[in-house]
Amino acid sequence: MRSLLVRGLREEGYEVQGYATGSELLRKTAEAIPELFIIDIGLPDTDGRDVCQALRAQGVKAPVLFLTARDTLSDRLSGFNVGGDDYLCKPFAFAELLARLEALIRRSGAERTMEAAGLILDPAKHAVTFGAETVPLTPTEFRLLAKLASSPGEAIRRKALIETGWSHGAIVYDNSLDAYIARLRRKICTLPGAPQIVTVRGVGYSLR
Repeated sequence: MRSLLVRGLREEGYEVQGYATGSELLRKTAEAIPELFIIDIGLPDTDGRDVCQALRAQGVKAPVLFLTARDTLSDRLSGFNVGGDDYLCKPFAFAELLARLEALIRRSGAERTMEAAGLILDPAKHAVTFGAETVPLTPTEFRLLAKLASSPGEAIRRKALIETGWSHGAIVYDNSLDAYIARLRRKICTLPGAPQIVTVRGVGYSLR
């Protein structure tokens, strides 16, 4: 399940790291704290609730979503009591997991909106607003647009866009970036007066 979730979330544009044990997660968290945790309660080396409690004791405030086959009221309450933010029982639909993750990110308020070329980008909602129009984006689309919006008018190299849009080690085909840019153009650049994503031949793309 861990490998399937990691692959599925990466395909949705999230940058994800998967760990087999609670101790490994705690060790890696000491190096870098992610924006959100998905923790199975039935871990090989410990109870996932103990991992959550350890994170909270360390001052980690990132949201924690528990995954478990235990669905009694007492199980759910125990997860919330140790600092968990949400609880999803197995078996579950991947679409529901995505919806819960996005809701947790919105509630956490970990990311701030940014504005460029008349566009207002909201990372928590993965959406962009231009005038009265708000357009939802996938995580990958949002990261690509945010990279372009970080330097409006400047040419952003293809390599830089790929490194921003996809997690390290992801297999990205040559036309994947072009396909996502085409989707962004259909969603945003067709709005009256909106900035355009211009192809800079031999280099990459620019938001102008």
